[in-house]
Amino acid sequence: MRQLTALDAQFLNVETATTAAHVAGLAILDSAGGAVNRDTLAELLLERLHLSPALSLRLAEVPFGLDHPYWAADPDFDIDNHLFELTLPAPGDDWQLAEAVAAIHARRLDRARPLWEMHLINGLMDGRVGVYTKVHHAAIDGISGAETLATLLDLTPDGHLTRRGLSTAHADRPQPRTRPIAARASDGLNGGHGTNGHRTLDVDHTACDADALDHGSATDGGPTVNGHAAANGGPAVNGRGIANGGHAVNGRGTANGGGSANGAGKANGGRTTAQSVSAAAHNGAGAGREGNVPVPVKRGIPGLPEQDVPGLVAMLAGAAMRTATHPVRAVQSVVRAAEDLDAIPLAAGIPGAKLIAKAARMVSGDRHDRPELPSLTVPRTPLNGPISARRRLSFGSLSLKDVKNVAKANGMSVNDVVMSLCTSALRSWLQERDALPEAPLIVAVPVAVRTADAKDLVGNQISAMVAPLPTNVPDPRERLQAVGTAMSRAKRRFALAPATWLSELCSVLPAPLTSLATPAIFRLAGMAFPPVNLIVSNVPGPQFPLYLCGGRVLSYYPLSVLTDMSGGLNITCFSYDGMLDFGIVACPERMDDVWGLLGHLRTALDELLDERVGDEFRDGVGIDLVAR
Repeated sequence: MRQLTALDAQFLNVETATTAAHVAGLAILDSAGGAVNRDTLAELLLERLHLSPALSLRLAEVPFGLDHPYWAADPDFDIDNHLFELTLPAPGDDWQLAEAVAAIHARRLDRARPLWEMHLINGLMDGRVGVYTKVHHAAIDGISGAETLATLLDLTPDGHLTRRGLSTAHADRPQPRTRPIAARASDGLNGGHGTNGHRTLDVDHTACDADALDHGSATDGGPTVNGHAAANGGPAVNGRGIANGGHAVNGRGTANGGGSANGAGKANGGRTTAQSVSAAAHNGAGAGREGNVPVPVKRGIPGLPEQDVPGLVAMLAGAAMRTATHPVRAVQSVVRAAEDLDAIPLAAGIPGAKLIAKAARMVSGDRHDRPELPSLTVPRTPLNGPISARRRLSFGSLSLKDVKNVAKANGMSVNDVVMSLCTSALRSWLQERDALPEAPLIVAVPVAVRTADAKDLVGNQISAMVAPLPTNVPDPRERLQAVGTAMSRAKRRFALAPATWLSELCSVLPAPLTSLATPAIFRLAGMAFPPVNLIVSNVPGPQFPLYLCGGRVLSYYPLSVLTDMSGGLNITCFSYDGMLDFGIVACPERMDDVWGLLGHLRTALDELLDERVGDEFRDGVGIDLVAR
């Protein structure tokens, strides 16, 4: 039984009536002729859920909030509490999709159950479907989030059938190579995906969220698609055979009049894993649902080992011990955090911060000479201040080929170009509103520090870099070079001594006090002294197509967290199959035109492209900028 760390718990503490601390993604898929439906999603989830601990555990609270909660297996797990379905009204365009997803994204997760939801969205144009998935940030960071997604995906259209020995005849049909363009025509954004392929610190844009960081990773190389040998449709995962016979084959648990449930499920350690319903017997062909009689089925998680929750006495004893020893640990955390005092937002502005940090490093025996960081003073912008409970979002894509061409022409990394695009887009957006500050904006860049030994742990293994975005530089080329210089300095600093201040600051106060003080601290910081202007995240992904329930994933738009402290805008991008997919989340009280920022991203890339560079994505040959 694993207890949440102080950083994990902070993601719970930050939640208020206006803040939801989950990370999410919107996948746009080819429906594969109707193969991507609620039944097949439920079936796939039940088959592979045990591969993703974050999706199968719920919180076990310590009485009176005296200590951080524990993760425990949910004995009453029911897929119907996590998998939902909706249909957009005609015409089902991207703006309707964004509105529907924004409403779901604004809602907090139910802490009485495992902290995740999946929503199947029908009615999209051109027969596409959307799958929106959100998971609480207390349970995942960027690397674990990407690997969680990978357990549900396959390398081939029939991967989900092959592993169960079912017919794969339908997989022979042609697969579409085009992808929907999720942006306005006026935005000039291409649709699709991309990947970076660099294993450098500069793609650490793991979106952060003021007190913590949002999803992404420290490297740009991208996680393995079948990180647990699961995404590739193999017959065994993590040394275990897939529990297929004992769980629901038909995700909805329905059978036609004459068809019967295929066994009552199999007891696993004292609890029902799942009752099985034969897909072959479903309507004789497993195709329709008319005339079928619903069979109530509580569907558990096959293959998931039971985890004992500490008893009440054990929880209270542990809380008492940690409370008694907390002063010693708090002092240690303060000393370790002081080593990075000159890199911590707000604290870096304290007179003598650099001298204090240097002295703390000498005391700890750290003799590394760390590059000095530029001023991290945060200018006031319309993006900063207390947020409301409402959300607006937009999504669109840029060609990775164009971005790589710019990077190569300027001797820079892909990640630096992405940061430059965000800098230019923010400059244009603020200029339109006569709100461009004279000083650079300050951005938080999350960095994954998860090691191979910790890859299966639930929770967060992240840190953060804080750097200036030179929005005050008018020339695009000079701005690009300024971004490269600033990011290079921040990366060199992090490479010498990865910052731990985020986790250390979360550990300073005892658990009961932290849970009470965090919302007030965040609200006050948002009003008086925001530590950053926004968060930018770049999440690595694969450069080849993936499939979900036989449907090709056309795009994947990551969506992240807003808090009072980090402001009303979060930009996250995911590299997949040759494109960079951007997901932008904003509070409408802080940003009045979330779609307009996408147009500025496209314009920013055009400004940097050499005149000799041209391809179908830049020239718009054969591209419908609204939808396919």
